[in-house]
Amino acid sequence: METGNPVFGFLDKAQSVSRSESMTVNGALLKTMFLLMLLIVAMAWVWPQHLTGVPLTIFCIGGLVAALVTSFVPGIAWITAPVYALLEGAALGVISWMIESSYPGIATQAVGLTLAVLFAMAGLYLTKIIVVTDRLRSCIVAATGGIFLFYMVTMVLGFFGVHVPGMGLNGGRVGICISLVVVGVAAFNLLLDFDAIERGARDSAPRSYEWVCAFGLLVTLVWLYIEILRLLSRFRQSR
Repeated sequence: METGNPVFGFLDKAQSVSRSESMTVNGALLKTMFLLMLLIVAMAWVWPQHLTGVPLTIFCIGGLVAALVTSFVPGIAWITAPVYALLEGAALGVISWMIESSYPGIATQAVGLTLAVLFAMAGLYLTKIIVVTDRLRSCIVAATGGIFLFYMVTMVLGFFGVHVPGMGLNGGRVGICISLVVVGVAAFNLLLDFDAIERGARDSAPRSYEWVCAFGLLVTLVWLYIEILRLLSRFRQSR
């Protein structure tokens, strides 16, 4: 079973277990809802504190560490996934407040659009309007890898004072086009997440992997929210 999604790479090597001990789609979705609740609670707690600088760095680094541990040691995902949700929620709370202070109402719009994309992609997947084939899976993974490489190169160049057109919150028309592409790729990654959860349940992956599936879906949603927030801020700035 090849998922094509690096976050769900554990499923490629998971050993099948009996149906009574295997993961289910409902179980993974319930755990996703739980992680989303933790993330929202963390955002709501951090928001009124108006934190910036060092706290944001700590939240981001902590979330990255929790994500890496979850990916490489999936057996303890029931601990690390909630930790990731809390830390990432705190980071999103800080980032959202910082942008909200310049563009009032933008965070609410970003949340609404993220949920709209989530339900739209879920509808397309469930109705089989879009079927996750091997070719589509490969295209999505390649596009995601390209975006990741582009961001890494941009970050390295930034250390040397080289500015890449279209980056930052005020990237102009080029930035808007880049954001639209990235949002589209992030949205299509949701299809890989849905497919991985369904495959895991169908192939009787251990029930403990419901936590990793929920974590993988949450990672995509966080990425989607950040990119939508960036896109909206660029639209506001270009007015």
